[in-house]
Amino acid sequence: MHASPRPLPGLTVPASPHTSRTLVTETVLVLGVSLGASAVWSVLNIIRKLTAEAPLSAQTTAMNTSAAPDRPWLDLAYQLAGIALALVPVVLALHILAREMRAPARFIGLDLARPVRDLVQGLVLAAVIGLPGLALYLLARELDLNTTVAPANLPSVWWAVPVLVLASVQNAVLEEVLMVGYLFTRWAQAGWSMWTVIVTSALVRGSYHLYQGFGGFVGNVAMGLLLGWVYTRTRRVMPLVMAHTLLDVVAFVGYAVLADRVDWL
Repeated sequence: MHASPRPLPGLTVPASPHTSRTLVTETVLVLGVSLGASAVWSVLNIIRKLTAEAPLSAQTTAMNTSAAPDRPWLDLAYQLAGIALALVPVVLALHILAREMRAPARFIGLDLARPVRDLVQGLVLAAVIGLPGLALYLLARELDLNTTVAPANLPSVWWAVPVLVLASVQNAVLEEVLMVGYLFTRWAQAGWSMWTVIVTSALVRGSYHLYQGFGGFVGNVAMGLLLGWVYTRTRRVMPLVMAHTLLDVVAFVGYAVLADRVDWL
């Protein structure tokens, strides 16, 4: 039984030779070796934090930490290896799609065909998401629904900022290609409705951010809903990648620069 092509607004996916069950199973397995596994650890992480003696707002979630602070060259190797290995699921997803279409990266809009328009759209999306996201984080922390997030914790070395920028790009490519480009294609081929695809992807996105707290969950679900809706209109993940990269660069590098200068972060 072949899965029939399913039109989403602005997106018509090609028919797949696989059944809907096979397609969904495939996506579960891809998630299981990538962001789905992160979601499982994130759920366990929030349970550990909720059952700790200290309230959520008194706990700190440290990101981009040093692996060998006393040996900068080894620490750099750890950071670069982590970034490279985190992108393997992206290659896997594109490889899977390439078995049924000629240019999967181009099909999902992961190319440089419209650099200026993609950048402008990315800037607009980053602005729309960024300020409300920061306000939500501060409110959730004030209500004891979120941990204090420390996005950058690398030592003061020459490569710290470049690595934080690379980590931002890696996060953006991994999340937007998998959670939007790949999953939207496969779930549409499986016969899911547009909003079922958008909402399910957004909930998964929120779940692997639960380690930050409930503010991180809600904020990323909202982000996933917006980015998913935009993708169904543009059929391009590049604006999403650019927006996500900008948001993470501001969060990571901005924290590294301002953490010792302001007390509200």
